[in-house]
Amino acid sequence: MTVDVFTAVPYLGNPVAVVLDAAGLSDAQMQQFACWTNLSETTFVLPPSAEAAAQGADYRLRIFTPEGELAFAGHPTLGSCHAWLAHGGQPHSSTHVLQECQQGLVQIARRDQRLAFCAPALQRQAVEPALLAQVTAALGLEPAQVLAAQQLYNGSPWMGMLLDDPDTLLALEPDWPRLAATGQKLGLAARYPQEDAGALIGRSSREARAFAGSRVGETAPAAASVQLEVRGLVSSLAMEDPVTGSLNAALAQWLTAEGWLQAPYTANQGVCVGRAGEIAITPDATGALWVGGHTVTCVHGQVLL
Repeated sequence: MTVDVFTAVPYLGNPVAVVLDAAGLSDAQMQQFACWTNLSETTFVLPPSAEAAAQGADYRLRIFTPEGELAFAGHPTLGSCHAWLAHGGQPHSSTHVLQECQQGLVQIARRDQRLAFCAPALQRQAVEPALLAQVTAALGLEPAQVLAAQQLYNGSPWMGMLLDDPDTLLALEPDWPRLAATGQKLGLAARYPQEDAGALIGRSSREARAFAGSRVGETAPAAASVQLEVRGLVSSLAMEDPVTGSLNAALAQWLTAEGWLQAPYTANQGVCVGRAGEIAITPDATGALWVGGHTVTCVHGQVLL
């Protein structure tokens, strides 16, 4: 199956290719197929390991990019869970699906016609000043436009940067060769101001301009409940990732821990590449953050491997 994630409208989110019966495939076969699909991620569903099964895991997921395997990724987690359930998967628990991946066990809940994963543990550290200056210059930013920066890792590495304004973020046109030289995968975010009529009108205008290159008939995402605008830049591939679950999980844990944001909140991502991704960040009673969104099937069939 190919599942579009963080959207209820097909082809406006981030797709993941899911091989639902991957038992017996070699690492080389998985990597070859991930290169062939040429999507940001392709996943392979397997029976859980004995150790994970003893802890209640429903299935094991391996996640490949065209370049290699990831320990964890967000939109592949939700898209693969959608595919597994649609294929007849029956979770052991009545409250959640439990996925095994290289990062460990990840809980996935079904909430209000959406799926949400519990954000995995985050490691973060300061960014070296020289590297931050190099990245800032490659983005065409002034140092004062960067409010905060952290190196973030939750199974996928990101250099997180909080910018001063959504206008700054949406207007960015990276110098890709200079950015590739930094070796960084960037997660950029900017907060919207407190809601008022002027802010909503301004935001609507910004997103309409950014969405102008999309297909006829599509409209910019609704803005009323959005607190954060996000862009994910993969410098090694000179591409912008449409909607990124692992990045939004890492940003949520970082920005709420540092007091820049309060959960629950909703983030937008993908506007500048003609997508309309919407990511819901919700805390539970323990303080853990859940990253959720809609998922929709776009392709369902057989693949010969």
